Amino acid sequence: MAKLNFRLFSTPFGELKLASYKDQLCLCDWNFRKMRVQIDKRISDGLDAGFVASDSEVIKQTINQLEEYFERKRQIFSIPLLMIGSPFQQSVWEKLITIPYGKTETYLGLANQLGNPLAVRAVASANGANALSILIPCHRIIGSKGELIGYAGGLPTKKRLLDFEKGIEKNWELFD
Repeated sequence: MAKLNFRLFSTPFGELKLASYKDQLCLCDWNFRKMRVQIDKRISDGLDAGFVASDSEVIKQTINQLEEYFERKRQIFSIPLLMIGSPFQQSVWEKLITIPYGKTETYLGLANQLGNPLAVRAVASANGANALSILIPCHRIIGSKGELIGYAGGLPTKKRLLDFEKGIEKNWELFD
């Protein structure tokens, strides 16, 4: 069986689980999310690979770029991503990547961008299945009335990330 290198990475917003496969990042997700087991299984099954605690060059690059993001030195990531999911999920994730830093979009707006305004629930489900948090910025999706809805890292983390990107949250230590 092939191997998925993985390691945990502490951020100012919580602990992320990072994993790579053949020089691509396939996981950057909140370690304590409710769907942790299901997400890990989808990736492991999809790649026919098992998780092994080990660093890789892609994981090191990801940590470096995430640190730059948290230091406000990076807004766009250049990590090679491997998205494991259905073609529809992948189309949603590709659209998420186009939402600019500091901006938000609604589930309906995303469904409209995909050419299917009736797919709001499917878009929301794909958003929730995103295994590459921050790099694929699912935290930038909000409800139609501007309300915060669902986030793997929890709603307080989603609010902090959105505030951080808008420059609102300034008075906290990034790396204690």
